[in-house]
Amino acid sequence: MNRFALAVSSAIARVTESALGPYQTAVIRIGFSATWLLFLLREFPHRQELYGPDGPWDFDLAQQLIGTNGSFTALMWFGGGIWFETVYLFAVLTGVLLLVGWRTRAMSVLFMVGVLSLQNRSIFMGDGGDNVLHLMCVYLVFTRCGQVWSLDERRARRAREARARGERVAPDRVGPALWSVFGFVLVAVTAAGRLDGDLTVPLILWISWPAAAVWWIVGRRARTAEPRILLDVIGNVVHNGALLVIMAEACLIYATAGWYKIQGSRWQDGTAVYYPLHLDYFSPWPALADVLTSSGTMIMLITYGTVLVQVAFPFTLFNRRVKNVLLAAMITEHAVIAVVLGLPFFSLAMIAADAVFLPTSFLRRLGDLAARARGRLAGLVRRGDDPVKPPAPRSPENPEHAHVGSSA
Repeated sequence: MNRFALAVSSAIARVTESALGPYQTAVIRIGFSATWLLFLLREFPHRQELYGPDGPWDFDLAQQLIGTNGSFTALMWFGGGIWFETVYLFAVLTGVLLLVGWRTRAMSVLFMVGVLSLQNRSIFMGDGGDNVLHLMCVYLVFTRCGQVWSLDERRARRAREARARGERVAPDRVGPALWSVFGFVLVAVTAAGRLDGDLTVPLILWISWPAAAVWWIVGRRARTAEPRILLDVIGNVVHNGALLVIMAEACLIYATAGWYKIQGSRWQDGTAVYYPLHLDYFSPWPALADVLTSSGTMIMLITYGTVLVQVAFPFTLFNRRVKNVLLAAMITEHAVIAVVLGLPFFSLAMIAADAVFLPTSFLRRLGDLAARARGRLAGLVRRGDDPVKPPAPRSPENPEHAHVGSSA
């Protein structure tokens, strides 16, 4: 009984004392924001046809759909091209800022607004990766995804170093300004009745806004450490719960996909992979597809291997070595899908979801390599900017030059 109580207390302490998986959540933040940003930039010339007024799914059809399912989308607040361009650029901007980790608490919420606004406007656009992104953008709101590899982490580190040197740190003015502007927009939109429908997104917005104010006030006005500790505990519990949901979601995606494949006759006879490789829509490199399908044995191994990895992966989470092997296999599989089938954004979304299971030691080494590469690049740039100094003139005052002259 004492061992059980000790195990429970240590588990509770682990969940409440720290936000687990800081590197994993950072990779998820970077991965999904980069996936969304690259998609928006690639489709920028076609944005009007995909989500705007020039598409086959016009404004009236979208209104009927939103009236039926109550989904959140800011594109339905106003009509016209100017509002669409504003929302589209807003989605691009929030993707960039979340990618670099600038004000991640606010940007994760605004990133969710941008993703849902475009995706819920035209629900038939996407290749499967949009469904994963749709879910993960909501989960990211509840994570502390800016603990590492972010501008927020760098700003907090510099503030700590300045305090340690006894320097005065300037008060944060950007955070309250952002809170005021977007709070005003939230109140105005709610008062205008634009948030009618499903309550999930409005509830998240209305919880996040006052929570940010409470966090800021307690962090700067509390006279004792207890209120800050309490908020840290709440934030850690919410973060760890969201991280668990992300892991469970990734496992469900693979488990359901694998078990549905088992029921298909083409997957049972080992030929399922052959057919999509010969569809024009999924064959950006026909010659490469022909090479892969030239061997029936290879097709059978890829087909059965795909099902085996997807079904087995959730059961390998308790064995680190086997889990890492299958994780590498799945990431490789998605990379191949991105190239061979021409589905880069689906593959990027799935790789970003898989990143939640990457080992912390591997991510730290990856971060160290990136930091060293960045340092070397910065050093090369600095050396390239330094002007070449001309040699000093020979003079009796310069002993080195005088010696050279005498020996000549």
